[in-house]
Amino acid sequence: MVSIVDLLNRIRWDKEFGKGEFVIGYENHMLDHYVYVPFEEILFEEGDHFSFQLKNEMDELITIPFHRVREVLKGNEIIWQRPKHAP
Repeated sequence: MVSIVDLLNRIRWDKEFGKGEFVIGYENHMLDHYVYVPFEEILFEEGDHFSFQLKNEMDELITIPFHRVREVLKGNEIIWQRPKHAP
């Protein structure tokens, strides 16, 4: 399986593949559920290979580590999903 970093970079830089509406689903530990954000709302800081940023509902910049991303959708189709660990 392709890594989440490689997939996000492909969405960013491969013009043909990057066409369409992408949504990133990440795990919010505080709310104990997944949060889904449009790819266009994600900010990538140059040189940061571990996380991305986005603004929350209070317009504050928050950092989301890549390891908290659980799935990526293109349209309504899941194109990437982190494997679930057995309990």
